[in-house]
Amino acid sequence: MDRVGAVSEEATRIWTVPNVISLVRLAGVPLFLWLVLGPEQDAVALAVLMVAGFTDFLDGWLARRLGQFSQLGEILDPVADRLYILAVVVGLFLRDIIPWWVALALPLRDLCLWGLVPILRTRGFSALPVHFLGKAATFNLLYAFPLLLLGEGDGVVATLARNFGWAFAWWGIGLYWWAGVLYAWQVRTLLRDTPRRTSPAADHG
Repeated sequence: MDRVGAVSEEATRIWTVPNVISLVRLAGVPLFLWLVLGPEQDAVALAVLMVAGFTDFLDGWLARRLGQFSQLGEILDPVADRLYILAVVVGLFLRDIIPWWVALALPLRDLCLWGLVPILRTRGFSALPVHFLGKAATFNLLYAFPLLLLGEGDGVVATLARNFGWAFAWWGIGLYWWAGVLYAWQVRTLLRDTPRRTSPAADHG
């Protein structure tokens, strides 16, 4: 098998160790929502978020360490991040821990970016690469929300958690939207510098 074929086969693999970890992380999304909105087992919900944060680092590290990169992995990682953010936002909003504008601001940013996907496909791209600023925003938010959940209640620990949680939340929301602006600028650059992709039917017509 030549190198091009080997790279292509590697990119299309599904059952790699990092992908399995990402799939397990995705399974934690409905579990977290049930824990927060059903029995209100906040301690266990926090543990789920901690495991999700660790596995977010672990799957990327293993992909680099084992050389197990794949197209599916490039999709699963950001999808898992966004689903966790959405799940936490919904859970905390329904528990009256965060205001409506926070619950709206984060999904609205993702909705705007998803609207750019059809435009990207005209240039042969399915998605933009994950930007460092976007990962930094996700890092801040995944620290902010557990702290805000921990901040429910009275006492010194709850007060400190609430204050630090909102500090992380403000940074996370700002970085999240700034990363969105950079993604939109990347799309603008691609549209300007990349020719429109023609369909196979057009090529043979």
